[in-house]
Amino acid sequence: MRQQAQNNTIAGIAILDVKGLKVYFPAKKDILGRTISQLKAVDGVDLEILRGETLGLVGESGCGKSTTGRAILQLIKPTQGSVKLDGVELTTLSGAEVRKRRAQMQMIFQDPYSSLDPRYTIGKIIAEPLENFYHGNRKTIQEEVGHLMEKVGLNPHYVNRFAHEFSGGQRQRIGIARALALHPSFVVADEPVSALDVSIQAQVLNLLQDLQAEFGLTYLFVAHNLSVVKHISARFAVMYLGRVVELAPSAKLYKMPLHPYTQALLSAIPVPDPQIESQRKRIILEGDVPSPVNPPQGCNFHPRCWKAQDICRRETPPLETKQANHLAACHFPG
Repeated sequence: MRQQAQNNTIAGIAILDVKGLKVYFPAKKDILGRTISQLKAVDGVDLEILRGETLGLVGESGCGKSTTGRAILQLIKPTQGSVKLDGVELTTLSGAEVRKRRAQMQMIFQDPYSSLDPRYTIGKIIAEPLENFYHGNRKTIQEEVGHLMEKVGLNPHYVNRFAHEFSGGQRQRIGIARALALHPSFVVADEPVSALDVSIQAQVLNLLQDLQAEFGLTYLFVAHNLSVVKHISARFAVMYLGRVVELAPSAKLYKMPLHPYTQALLSAIPVPDPQIESQRKRIILEGDVPSPVNPPQGCNFHPRCWKAQDICRRETPPLETKQANHLAACHFPG
C-alpha cells in the first residue's frame, strides 16, 4: 500500500467546516404521534477538513460516523448545527439549491452492490449524473464514461454489462467512477473497502490516493479499521456514541493517544512481531456501549473508563487542544 500523501493540503484553507452537528431520530412517540424520546445518532460534532487532505473518521459500529458523513452531504437533514462547504452554509439551502451543489460533493457508498441499480448497465450508471446535470450531448457523455472507466481501472468495452457481472472490487470501482463523474471537490468515502476482500482493499485504497493526487480531491474517509485509516489519512478523528473524542495527525495519534477510548482501540490492533505482541498490554473495556437513546450524563465514555472521576459524571468535556494540533475531549487526557 502506498504511503499516505500528507503534502497535498493547502495550509490554512478549509474546504469543510462543521460546527455543532446534531442528528436526532424519533425513538418513541406517544398516542398522538408526538416524539417523547430521541435517538442521538450524532450529538455535537465539530470538524474542519483542509482542501486536498484526507480526514479519517473512525469508531465502532453505531457510533454515528456514517450518519455524520450523510448529514454533511445533506442526504440526512441535520437536527442542528452548521455545515459550510467552501464557505456556503448547506443546512439553510432549499432542496433545489442543495441539488445544484451535488456536483461539488459526492459519496462513495459502503456496499458496492446495493448502491448500484441492477437494472442499469454500468455505462448508464456512470452516465446518469452527467445526464442529470446536462454535461454535453450523448456522444460527449459516452466518451466521458469511457474515460472515467479507464481512470478507475475498468475496461471501457464492458460499458454494456450489468453490475452483477462484476466482482466486489470492480463494483466499487464503478461506484468511484460514478462519484467522480461531475468532478467534485469533496467526497465522503463511507467505509469503501470494508465489504471487499483484504487482497482487493489495497488496490482500491491506492486508486483513491491516485485519484486524489490527480483531481485534487478532499476526502472524509469513514472506517472502523484503524490500520486502513492510518495509511490513507493525514489526520483522523475518533468518534464514540455520537461525539468526536479525539482528533490529531495520524502518526501523532498512533504514537501518543490521549483519550482512554482511543488507547483501548489502538491496544486491540495486533502487532506482527510475536515478541512485541507478547509484551503489549491489551486494554479490555468493561460493560456495554450505552444507548444513544439515553446517553450517560457528563462524558459519554465514563461508565467504561478506568480514569473516570466525579467530574466526568457531571460535566461533558469539550473537544479542545491538549497538545499542538492534538485535540481531545477528556478531563484526564494522557
